[in-house]
Amino acid sequence: MHLSDHDLRQLDDDYLGRLTPEQARALLPKVIADLKAARERLAQNPSNSSRPPSSRAPWEGIDDAGEADDGTPPSPDAQEAEAPATTARSTPARRPKRNNNSGGSNPGRRKGAPGHSRTQTLPVDAEQVHAPQCCAACGRALDGSGEAHAYTAYYTLDLIRPEGGAGGLVLHHTKHLCLEERCACGHCTRAQPGRCGPDEAWTVALSEWHLAGPSLVAFICALTQRMRLSRARVREFLVDWLGLSLSTAVINQCVHEAARAVEPVVEQEILAQVRNVELLYADETAWKEHGRLLWLWVFTCATATLFIVGRRTRRMVQRVLGEHFNNWLMSDGYCVYRDIDQRLRCLAHLIRKAHGLEESLEPQAQAFGRHVLDVIETVIAAVYDARGAPEHAAGLRARHAPALNALLEDCGRLANDARHEKARALARELLNDWDTFWVVLDHPELPLTNNEAERALRHWVIARRIGMGTRTAQGTRAFALLASVIETCRKRHASPWDYLAEVVRQRRRGLPAPPLPLPAG
Repeated sequence: MHLSDHDLRQLDDDYLGRLTPEQARALLPKVIADLKAARERLAQNPSNSSRPPSSRAPWEGIDDAGEADDGTPPSPDAQEAEAPATTARSTPARRPKRNNNSGGSNPGRRKGAPGHSRTQTLPVDAEQVHAPQCCAACGRALDGSGEAHAYTAYYTLDLIRPEGGAGGLVLHHTKHLCLEERCACGHCTRAQPGRCGPDEAWTVALSEWHLAGPSLVAFICALTQRMRLSRARVREFLVDWLGLSLSTAVINQCVHEAARAVEPVVEQEILAQVRNVELLYADETAWKEHGRLLWLWVFTCATATLFIVGRRTRRMVQRVLGEHFNNWLMSDGYCVYRDIDQRLRCLAHLIRKAHGLEESLEPQAQAFGRHVLDVIETVIAAVYDARGAPEHAAGLRARHAPALNALLEDCGRLANDARHEKARALARELLNDWDTFWVVLDHPELPLTNNEAERALRHWVIARRIGMGTRTAQGTRAFALLASVIETCRKRHASPWDYLAEVVRQRRRGLPAPPLPLPAG
């Protein structure tokens, strides 16, 4: 670089106007060289430099058409103009897979060919007999006195706690015998494993006829969702520590089955809690689904957290909050939230932008950034004082009206005339959401930042960087459902894994899911 930050701070219109043509021609090559170097540095990515793949922004990469994205997220207006909002239920179009088989046939096992089954043999720890309770024809109770024999059997592997109150988990292998019994009426009735009714939206069944038991399913969900392990890493962990060999397909099936089991809990309990809470926090971050850019939304309060993946549109907000949300909503500056009447703006976002202006090379932008920071620091101090001494809360906005009016006048002047682009943007942002920033002067008990929502997203943002998002629409949906239940149980100081195992156990029997644990205290 030819010019330092100190040099750039001195370059403005007045300075350039005083230069002779010879001096300007001498300066121009230096500026052009620095500009090219800066643009080349901005254009660096993991494909053309030594930057790691994790440094790539979520919206950068390869789009569905196979062409490189330009790295710019689509605007809200452009997304609104597209087709109806895509949720986690929808299935994106897929390009037909190219058949590399030289013989011309479809890849994979042919119909009728012998398949592959489990090769691992584990000792059976217990046998459980399932007998029919009543005749399927005449309805008469069956007491076991008639002719009965086993017609089929299945095995389950589950994790149980050892007897005597010892810690840890023990892998338990159970053989289930299903009996058929002949009634006095002559009809032969068979005991059937529990099964939840079919659901066209899911490709995985909810049935007791599954190899993994409820506690093992919850354990696998803990490894994939909470510990951020891939399916292959979970398989390795189970082999190394439990001596259990499961395929990645079975592991994936367990995750999706658990998500289907908790879906009614999310749609009935958590969604209702989010819609009716007095204070709600909302935020969103980019999410990839098989290279397709979507957004992970979070709506959280003191006792519940809801995650949903879809487009970044107003329709997503309306889908979650409904048409008539009349409570307080804390959010960032994204325009889709402006339809909410009682809205709060996060001051932390404003502080970061003002700090950026304060450190800029443009004197006018520096002064504006310092002005914004001074006003915000004064407001925050007044709010904290009012919380500690409620008698100071009366007339809080009136006492700070002169400072707010001076900032408002500064914003009105710079919104169109500021030379610095970021200064113009911040001035317009303040003008667009002016009242939402200073609501805390009328209600000091309300929050100042959106940290609750950002903390709720943090774990899953790390998971996104590790796993690069999800691969299928059903996987996306499963991820959001399980994340909602896990975070809600954490909010209520309850173990999500015990609850998840019980939900799977009941739903496999065709019974309703148990209610969420009540909030502690």
